[in-house]
Amino acid sequence: MFAADSVTDSIEVMVADENVWLTQDMIATLYDKGRSTITEHLQNIYSDREINEESTRRNFRRVANNGKEYNMNYYSLEAVIAVGFRTNSERAILFRSWAGGVLRDFSIRGYVLDKERLKNGSFLNEEYFDHLLEEIREIRASERKFYQKITDIYATAMDYTLEASTTKLFFKMVQNKLHFAIHGKTAAEVIVERANAENEHMGLTSWKNAPEGKIIKSDVSIAKNYLSLDEMDGLNRIVSMYLDYAENQAKRRIPMAMEDWSKRLNAFLQFNEYELLNDAGRVTAEIAKEFAESEFEKYRIIQDRLFESDFDKFAKGLLDE
Repeated sequence: MFAADSVTDSIEVMVADENVWLTQDMIATLYDKGRSTITEHLQNIYSDREINEESTRRNFRRVANNGKEYNMNYYSLEAVIAVGFRTNSERAILFRSWAGGVLRDFSIRGYVLDKERLKNGSFLNEEYFDHLLEEIREIRASERKFYQKITDIYATAMDYTLEASTTKLFFKMVQNKLHFAIHGKTAAEVIVERANAENEHMGLTSWKNAPEGKIIKSDVSIAKNYLSLDEMDGLNRIVSMYLDYAENQAKRRIPMAMEDWSKRLNAFLQFNEYELLNDAGRVTAEIAKEFAESEFEKYRIIQDRLFESDFDKFAKGLLDE
């Protein structure tokens, strides 16, 4: 879906041979120019041999509004973009910027510009869903963190783009939503509540060099390092169930957009009777990190006094002998 000036113009295109094809009328609508201007640009592009005419222009049969079929010339994505570089309009400038990233990915995966047609699955073929299923199974098998797996599933959305406000909000909230579902606190809140220099291992239940190695500064600002085994098991079960759901959607050939995945996470948590986080929490990540590191500086002295390295143990063994 291409939008300019907060107005969305929907253009139904032809998808064939892993490419997007538009008629001259469609290109004229896209760039907000007259058809004669588009015709002139295409003639000049081909006469200048800027692109290959044989590979970028094709004839397709199309049913017109009167119900009759006609042979019509269609132009590939490469030709559409080439016209855009010769077209002097605000729409053309916006489209050139947008098309370089989003539209090319859409064409490779067999996507189209009309979001409603996308959601109905009209143009999503078997190859798309087979590839999606493979992606989901790879996410399941990966060693990624629990919340990263959820964001990886989100990134499989048919209209995914990093710049979308939906994406930024989802990425910002997902970790806290999962933490809150399990223990009723955000990641930052659990760090501030449980990080304590006077407690064994500073309150941590896991760290990079656990169980025998030293706790280091980077360990203390990771929320999951403070969770109990039951809490970690709960997080893993949520992620596992969510991956099951994602895999089932792909098997049923149900396409999912960014907005769908964003709403589904909340619905999924509510359906499974988990508490739902509706705000950013009372503690910021920056405050939690600063607090945990200040506790670590106090704990470091205690740790140095109690810690036994392999050499210390070896030397102690010699003395005992």
